[in-house]
Amino acid sequence: MMLDQLIKEQLPALIEKGNIRFDVPLAPYTSFKIGGPAEVFCQPQNIEELIDILKVALSFNIPYFILGNGSNLLISDKGVDGIVIQTSALNQLKHEGNFIEAYCGATLKDLCYFAKEEGLSGLEFASGIPGTVGGAVFMNAGAYGSEIKDVLLSSDYLEPNLDSLNSLNPIKHLNANEHNFAYRRSIFQEKNLIHIKSVFQLQPEDTNIIAEKMRSFEEKRKEKQPLDFPSAGSVFKRPEGFYTGKLIEQCGLRGYQIGKAAISEKHCGFIVNLGGATAADVLALIKYVQETVYNRFGVKLETEIRFLGKE
Repeated sequence: MMLDQLIKEQLPALIEKGNIRFDVPLAPYTSFKIGGPAEVFCQPQNIEELIDILKVALSFNIPYFILGNGSNLLISDKGVDGIVIQTSALNQLKHEGNFIEAYCGATLKDLCYFAKEEGLSGLEFASGIPGTVGGAVFMNAGAYGSEIKDVLLSSDYLEPNLDSLNSLNPIKHLNANEHNFAYRRSIFQEKNLIHIKSVFQLQPEDTNIIAEKMRSFEEKRKEKQPLDFPSAGSVFKRPEGFYTGKLIEQCGLRGYQIGKAAISEKHCGFIVNLGGATAADVLALIKYVQETVYNRFGVKLETEIRFLGKE
């Protein structure tokens, strides 16, 4: 049976609501503005719908991918087989005392501005990171010497197996020390867990002071990062003892271009889409940079961005 027919049979209510569509181009849902179509594109409006979609995927061995804000991601020009689950509607934010509960699809920007309005400090570093709460916890996102792990108290999640999803209590809980946080890593990557929401423990502060910290971080970001072109953020992990951007610059690659993908003139750790870049352009440029840096310095650059889709 064709996948679209199977989904129509299994999840007719979600299709009727418009929460499931077919052959949807993914470029508009990524910060790189690159990517072919998702075979099945789902936008659950609540956790129950998310669980229903996951149950169908697991029951019929359909590959699936959880998509947040589409930052830190390169999607194949040929698109993505299976189901792409986009979480933007799961974006609730709640405040109680010094704590904020944030669902997976809330953007970090919205979370940070919500915290500011409530007079709570600790998330200012993240205000310019173009991701969602789910993606930030998944990657242990960080900037300017701070990371998500520094302010995270707990998370709720789903396990990607039918026994757990069919149980009376499918939503599981992690305390802060159970996240296995490391540089750009967490237990969510290690065990393929599905993030639902997190609670952040913050400190009371004057809203004007918080606003000034956020403004300062955002100014730094504008000064150093190529925000005028689509990108997926920093392409490579920082190798121990080196600065990636400097290595690339010392190889004479500032502005180097393949197709419509280029090393940023502003920050050599970024690849930008000059308009009409393909995933093939970006992958070729990544490979060229890795080979050039290794041949000159003997340093292996590992990618920080993820690749999704058909080869």
